[in-house]
Amino acid sequence: MTSTPSDREHRDHRRYDAYARYHDEHGATELIPAATVIVLRDTPDGLETLMLHKNSKIAFGGMWVFPGGRIDDADEVLDEDGRPDELATAAAAAVREAAEEASVTVDPDKMVWFARWVPPPVMPKRFATFFFAARLEGDAASVAIDDGEITDHEWMRPADAMARRDVGTIELAPPTWMTLNQLAAHTDVAGALAEMLAAEPAFYETHMARTDNGPVAMWEGDCGYETTDPTMPGARHRLTMAEDRYRFEDDRS
Repeated sequence: MTSTPSDREHRDHRRYDAYARYHDEHGATELIPAATVIVLRDTPDGLETLMLHKNSKIAFGGMWVFPGGRIDDADEVLDEDGRPDELATAAAAAVREAAEEASVTVDPDKMVWFARWVPPPVMPKRFATFFFAARLEGDAASVAIDDGEITDHEWMRPADAMARRDVGTIELAPPTWMTLNQLAAHTDVAGALAEMLAAEPAFYETHMARTDNGPVAMWEGDCGYETTDPTMPGARHRLTMAEDRYRFEDDRS
């Protein structure tokens, strides 16, 4: 008999269930400050972004991600009054991570901060992450992975990356998918960065729940956000992670 989304245990169900078991045993973990940078380039086939494949033995193992990671003490930048500058520190961390993970040079003065993501309590490691975007500086051929935390890299068109997730050849975390979905509306880097500059940075504090169709990530404005109940009728601001297709809904207006 052919299985259906309601009775098969796909990868996102298994991952969510493992997170839930850890949360039941250990409770919510502390937030870890982090930063990532979406490195973009123009090609004859359209906008592409640099994607890195995480080692399966570390956090977000096996997933394709953007360059980034934990903010270290050495990344700290002080403002003119000698106080820690949170945004500048995050930008410095993103620049460092891009260099360490992929040998990519990013100009911090040309990066655009466009989002901040806070994971749900169910996650065993909770990276509260600043998301920046920048145009590639230099030659794409210079990209070189560390072959430790990162095992592979590839330039991908956003729509192609999402399509590959749908057929099961790559895995993407919700913040990565949401960013790719935003980028897929643009044909060139200038247009993508201009849109990000024109808007206020988005803030996503994720609440998650399990449904028969797959885990659901909900954000402020979704009717089920406060109660973590995705079955409630009303406005939607969510991502449903069905095995064959991620489905984003945003009808708050």
